[in-house]
Amino acid sequence: MRINKAVFERIYRHYNRREYVSPDPLQFLYRYRALQDREAAGFIAACLAYGSVAQILKAAGFVLDKMGPNPRDYIVNSTPARLKKDFNGFYYRFTRDTQLRALLAALKTVISRHGSLEKCFASHCLPGEDTVFPALQGFIRELYSCGGDLSTLVPSPDGTSALKRLNLWLRWMVRSDNVDPGGWKAVPPSKLVVPLDVHMFRACRSLGFTKRRAAGRDAALEITRAFGRFSPEDPVKYDFCLTRFGIRDGVTPFPALSNPR
Repeated sequence: MRINKAVFERIYRHYNRREYVSPDPLQFLYRYRALQDREAAGFIAACLAYGSVAQILKAAGFVLDKMGPNPRDYIVNSTPARLKKDFNGFYYRFTRDTQLRALLAALKTVISRHGSLEKCFASHCLPGEDTVFPALQGFIRELYSCGGDLSTLVPSPDGTSALKRLNLWLRWMVRSDNVDPGGWKAVPPSKLVVPLDVHMFRACRSLGFTKRRAAGRDAALEITRAFGRFSPEDPVKYDFCLTRFGIRDGVTPFPALSNPR
């Protein structure tokens, strides 16, 4: 089958619906109407998005439930004693309670410094950059500068990482359609980078979008450029739809192509 924009658009129309979201950490964002609550909750859910989907939902749900209906207020009003009380003994795969508390303390610092995570991120955006990658690296470095061990939750900005989890968070915050809630104005969708996981990497290799052997930064940028040929104003548009095949049982690629509508 020849893959062209019409095929991707048909997949997008078929799967880009909220009924296909669960199980996905994106579902937590629908709890919050306020943008700053959504960006905080989304960041925490994205940072915990490693491992099986069931484990991710359990861990992120536990943390967000502890934070109540207004995660932004919880973060900015938190104290070390409150964080220790609420998350003492937290354990998720490689992440311990000390690392989770360090992340929440770092978020408090940058929100207090800039007013919101969007404004913090925008402060690292420079004119002339083709993608969000340099700004994302600067944003991570600012979080790291707040102290504490963030290594299992926020990947290092240096090296070859595709920064999949944080690019996923940016997709949620920047794009706005039936699935991604959006709300950010500081970043155009045209600069987003594909949140490259193993499922998307394999699919894109089979499509000829990359010949690289590892799902690292260079592969993510190369695949983003390939999708940009079909949707230059929104190269991450098809990410949610294409990743349904690796997440949901019974979901098959290229639905109903033999009976196009």
